[in-house]
Amino acid sequence: MLLSGAAFAQSGNAELAPGSPQVITPEELVEILQAPKTERPLILNVGPWLLYRQAHIPDSEYVGTGSEKNGMEQLRKRVKSLPHAQAIVLYCGCCPWEHCPNVRPAFKELSAMGFSNVKVLYIADNFGTDWVSKGYPTVKGD
Repeated sequence: MLLSGAAFAQSGNAELAPGSPQVITPEELVEILQAPKTERPLILNVGPWLLYRQAHIPDSEYVGTGSEKNGMEQLRKRVKSLPHAQAIVLYCGCCPWEHCPNVRPAFKELSAMGFSNVKVLYIADNFGTDWVSKGYPTVKGD
């Protein structure tokens, strides 16, 4: 399952609810990570630096905390030169989905910038429980 075409396209106004077209499950992302690197989305971590440093998705990039001004500036800077059709997956995993202060502001910002192929990784409880403990590909440390 690759993130291209109509299957990945979404509206920036839609709600980020589990099961919505803007939300991707860990199982879906694990499958996508098996594709050649040239066919993978840009994966951006918008959570706390300490959590990213402890463990993160392979080839993901840390851009700063989505709930903070500096993090949003780093996010805008990172995507500024990208085409608006670029496939992007955002994730945090600092806390349960309904309480995460980081993914929604980052998603909203990218949508406002005109990015049309943005998804958010659904992490129900936290990154450790919903990704690392399930044995999904993980890089530990920097």
